[in-house]
Amino acid sequence: QLQASGGGLVQSGGSLRLSCAASGFSSNDYTIGWFRQAPGKEREGLSCITRSDNSTYYVDSAKGRFTISRDNAKNSVELQMNSLKPEDTAVYYCAAGNSVAALRVMFPRAYDYWGQGTLVTVSS
Repeated sequence: QLQASGGGLVQSGGSLRLSCAASGFSSNDYTIGWFRQAPGKEREGLSCITRSDNSTYYVDSAKGRFTISRDNAKNSVELQMNSLKPEDTAVYYCAAGNSVAALRVMFPRAYDYWGQGTLVTVSS
């Protein structure tokens, strides 16, 4: 089971730290991805960290602002989000994939398990 948390209301330019906690399995055994879905839009991939060597990937809109990392003590994957913008407002989801090809890390269908989502609202 995956549990996403850390969302909330923040002003433009602010920061939030999201956490994706795994239970019942080790998050290190999976590629973990972060996705978001804004109202009326498709779910989009933001970042992931691979199970093989902890390589990290970011979409262009997240590069330089978001940082993904593992917290082994908490069996979780964190997403530090800085310089937030109103267009970052969305429900954020984390997902775990057992075998995610490098070319598909940003595709929701490549992942096997999903958390319930946490709402991030950025005010202007």
